[in-house]
Amino acid sequence: MRRGGFLDQVDGFDNGFFRVSPREAAAMDPQQRLMLELGWEALEDAGIVPASLRGSRAGVFVGAIWDDYANLLYRGGVSAVGRHSVTGLHRGMIANRLSYVFGLHGPSLTVDGGQSSSLLAVHLACESLLRGESTVAFAGGVNLNLVPESAVGAARFGGLSPDGRCFTFDARANGYVRGEGGALVVLKPLDRALADGDPVYCVIRGGATNNDGASDGLTVPSAAAQEQVLRTACRRAGVSPAEVQYVELARDRHPAR
Repeated sequence: MRRGGFLDQVDGFDNGFFRVSPREAAAMDPQQRLMLELGWEALEDAGIVPASLRGSRAGVFVGAIWDDYANLLYRGGVSAVGRHSVTGLHRGMIANRLSYVFGLHGPSLTVDGGQSSSLLAVHLACESLLRGESTVAFAGGVNLNLVPESAVGAARFGGLSPDGRCFTFDARANGYVRGEGGALVVLKPLDRALADGDPVYCVIRGGATNNDGASDGLTVPSAAAQEQVLRTACRRAGVSPAEVQYVELARDRHPAR
C-alpha cells in the first residue's frame, strides 16, 4: 500500500464564500466541501449564474462510496460528536449540501453503487431529465481516502496491485491503485442546451444499468449480465454495438454510455 493518487490540501475550504461557519466547516466531510467547490466551478464553466437556479427543479446526483472522515472523527469517542456531526458526516448530505447552498428544489441524492457510483449518478440524472422531474442536473462523484483502515481493507481483500500499477485488459493485471478526486458536470436536455446557447461537450444518447446477479462470487463479474446491459444501453441510444469505441468498466453495477 505504498502507492496511490492523492489530492493536496483537502482540508482547505473557503467557508466564508459558501456562508458556512468555521465550526460547521470543520465538522463537514471534505467530500461535501469539494462538491460545493466543484458545483460552483461547473456552473461557471456552463455560463450559468448560480442565483438563476434558486427555486428551480435543478437536481443533484452524486456518487460516493466511502465515509472515511466519519471514521476519523469517531475515533475521538462520544466527546468528539458535536452539533454539526450528523449533517457533516452523513454521505447523503454530500448532494443535499449543494441543493441547500444553491437553493435547488429538484431531486438530491448521494448514490452508493460500488465502483460504478458516479456513472450510476449520471444515469439517474439523465432519467430525471427525461421524465421532466429535473430541468437541469448536476451529476458526478467524489472520493477521498482519509484513513488507513479503508486502504488496508482493500489490500486484504486482494483488490490492490502490489506493484502500484494498473494493467487493464493485460496479462500483467494484478489489481488497481486507489485514488482521490471529484468531478461534476451540468446536464440539460439537448434542445434546451442549444436554445440557451450553452457549450456542449458531449451528448449522452442513452444508458442502462443492471447487476451481475448470482455469478461465481459476490464481486465476480458476469459476462452475460454485462453483455445484456451493454446491448440494452445501445438499443436505447439507437446505436449499433459496433459503433461503440469505448466502454467504462465497473464491478458492481454497469451503466454504459
